[in-house]
Amino acid sequence: MKNKLKLGLLIALVAVLAAGAAGAAVWWLQPGKAQPRGAQEAAAAAAAKPAPDYKYVTLDKVLVMLRGRNGEAVPHYMAVDIVFKAPPDQERRTKEHLPLLRTVAVKALSVHTVESASAMSVEDFAKALNKAYRDSYQAERREAPFVEALIGKLIIE
Repeated sequence: MKNKLKLGLLIALVAVLAAGAAGAAVWWLQPGKAQPRGAQEAAAAAAAKPAPDYKYVTLDKVLVMLRGRNGEAVPHYMAVDIVFKAPPDQERRTKEHLPLLRTVAVKALSVHTVESASAMSVEDFAKALNKAYRDSYQAERREAPFVEALIGKLIIE
């Protein structure tokens, strides 16, 4: 009888430990738990702040001739409208930089062939343009007057 009681207690103890381990694993793997408490509070404070009210500056009709497979000129082109997401205090400066921004866009997009441009998504073009703008401003050791360049319209003809 004593052996059955000991065995029953041992099984109960193992079950309680297993349940505790499972509960601890679920708690530990919860999203957001991996951050220390201070980081969670900072993230909550950042989420509580309203996003800045950005201004959007448009660069219309950037036309780029596309190349053929072997680099020859073909009668195909790309037309892109680019929208710059700028902080309110940088809107005027962004407008003043539009000629430079057009030049950088043409340079970055003119390397594409008709086939490569047709295979790219709008997000791919936006990433390529943002990288080109970032590189251009870094080369001049200046800060860009906008946060991000977005694609407003894209036509490949």
